[in-house]
Amino acid sequence: MLTSRIIPCLDVRGGRVVKGTRFQNLRDAGDPVRQAAAYAAAGADELVVLDVSATLEERMAALDVVASVRAQLNIPLTVGGGVRSTVDARRLLEAGADKVAINSAAVARPALLREIAVAFGRQCTVIAIDAARYRDDWSVMVRGGKERTERTVIPWLIEAQELGAGEVLLTSWDQDGTRNGYDLELLNAAAGAVQIPIIASGGANTAQHMAEAIRVGASAVLAASIFHDNDMTPFDVKESLRAQGIEVRP
Repeated sequence: MLTSRIIPCLDVRGGRVVKGTRFQNLRDAGDPVRQAAAYAAAGADELVVLDVSATLEERMAALDVVASVRAQLNIPLTVGGGVRSTVDARRLLEAGADKVAINSAAVARPALLREIAVAFGRQCTVIAIDAARYRDDWSVMVRGGKERTERTVIPWLIEAQELGAGEVLLTSWDQDGTRNGYDLELLNAAAGAVQIPIIASGGANTAQHMAEAIRVGASAVLAASIFHDNDMTPFDVKESLRAQGIEVRP
């Protein structure tokens, strides 16, 4: 059985880590390089860095931040923010990313996922989906959660897998920053629709929340607030998950 991964997330704006609720009311949460080093030392299996203003500012993620973070890590690094071409993806990979996450540009031009997968492999190609509940379904949100699209999440996830995405970073817009737990219904629906690994994101407050996400089909659990605020470390989470019978990495 595959072990479940614990992944801290660094949302970065202007060279600083930020955190908010439903992508709004961002507060400063520290230096990304220092945070990355601390999380790696505290048992993180991977790290995600998202440049949250890159798409709105029509630029790609800051390469200097990526390179500085990479220098502190001996674990896989996923980077997202403003990726619009294979050239953008290559620059991030050359700066130190192991995987590239794409959201808004892939929604606008789905073929981008295939292009990146062909150029660099499915293992490098992460579809990032921000999902907001709408009526009795979930809508795909883009541009940092500021725009609701006509796409619904599960059909888009299936299409992304077919195009070459090797993993999905699935964030609940409704739960983001609330600490009320992951959207388990969303995760369960996604797990039943695709075979690629699912990183659950949005709403974690306890290791119990993480266990619930894993039990409904998530391969990895991502969190920000609980780590930024020093409520728990990745090691703490792993100890609790092991006690609940969930296989995790050392």
